[in-house]
Amino acid sequence: MFFENNLGEIAALITAIFWTTTAIAFESASLKIGSLSVNIIRLFFAFIFLSIFSFIARGLPFPVDASREAWFWLLISGLIGFVLGDLFLFKSYTIIGSRFAMLIMTLVPPIAALFGWIILGEKLSLYSYFGMSITFIGISMAVFSKKNKNEKIKLKISPIGFLFALLGAIGQGLGLVLSKLGMKNYDAFAATQIRIIAGIFGFVILVTLMNRWKNVYKAFFHRKGIFHTSIGSFFGPFLGVSFSLIAVKYTETGIASTIMALVPIFIIAPAYFVFKQKITLLEIIGAFVSICGVALFFIK
Repeated sequence: MFFENNLGEIAALITAIFWTTTAIAFESASLKIGSLSVNIIRLFFAFIFLSIFSFIARGLPFPVDASREAWFWLLISGLIGFVLGDLFLFKSYTIIGSRFAMLIMTLVPPIAALFGWIILGEKLSLYSYFGMSITFIGISMAVFSKKNKNEKIKLKISPIGFLFALLGAIGQGLGLVLSKLGMKNYDAFAATQIRIIAGIFGFVILVTLMNRWKNVYKAFFHRKGIFHTSIGSFFGPFLGVSFSLIAVKYTETGIASTIMALVPIFIIAPAYFVFKQKITLLEIIGAFVSICGVALFFIK
């Protein structure tokens, strides 16, 4: 009974755990074989995983039963979320690391709610604006520094890395709203397949225009790079994205997004113990404050 009544919330929590694993795996892979190669390879892997799962679960390896409307909105969602959003996000991994990138990604719920207001007509309360302000304060506490009274406040991470992560958050926030618009009562895993098809198509064009197919080919022979890419693909585009759609299907978008935004908290321990990254108390507090801001954003 508990699991049935809280299916959306449980799916959102599992999603946050999956995305933490994914962020760490893709950061490592991107540093080894390049963010563009990781992006296109992980989508191929994820599509294979989803096709096998859909065949077992639904008897259909491909989403041929989706309506035209679902195809339209989910394809657009895939292009915006997987291509534009993840292209910038993965590049930010190589510049500022997954920990700071995921912290900036706590802006996804407010951005999603903003696009929900614009596209779906969802209302924004006074708490929404207050929550957005708190989220910005939390992120600022973590990414800005001032060593002494005479020194000006400045970014302690790369400005371009910060910008890329922000663009990634905008892409994923808009993609999430369009996913909900297109999915409705359709199967979440099949909906993810459609989004991935759009992502593959977009990256094929991009890799071709940039003449990077040689790099993609070489990436397959980098054992550690391809191993981390496969791990990230399994827990990210396959399980993570699918569970995120289950979450928004069975609970409110705001509640699901708030729980899924816990990644910056979950990623602190592996960043410290696995990657030996120096983490300040202010960064930890900033991560918690940003999550509190996200929670406030959805109080009605």
